[in-house]
Amino acid sequence: MNKPSLGEFEQIVLLAVLQLGADAYAVPIRDVIDRRAGRRVARGALYTALERLEAKGLLASRMSDPLPERGGRSRRYFRVTPYGLAALREARAALLGLWQGLESLLEKP
Repeated sequence: MNKPSLGEFEQIVLLAVLQLGADAYAVPIRDVIDRRAGRRVARGALYTALERLEAKGLLASRMSDPLPERGGRSRRYFRVTPYGLAALREARAALLGLWQGLESLLEKP
C-alpha cells in the first residue's frame, strides 16, 4: 500500500491524536489543535477529517461503553495506526529536507 501524501490539516489531526494517546476523541482533539497549533477548527471539519483519515487507514477508532454522566452516550476514540505513523514520518522527513539550509533566510530580522 502506497503511503498517501498528507495535507497540513491531516498532519495536525494525526499529531493531536498522538498527543492525546488513549484519550483521543473529538472534543479533546479539537482542544489540542486550538491550544497547540493556534487553529480554531469547526466541529464538522474535524469529523470530516477524522473519517477521511480512518478511510485511508491512517486512524482506527473504537466506541466506548455508554457514559452515565453524558446521558448514556458513547465516545468514539481514535488511535494512529502503524500506517499513519509511517505516513507522518515520511511527511516530517520531506519537510525537514526542504527546511534544510533555509533557517537563516526565514529567521526574524
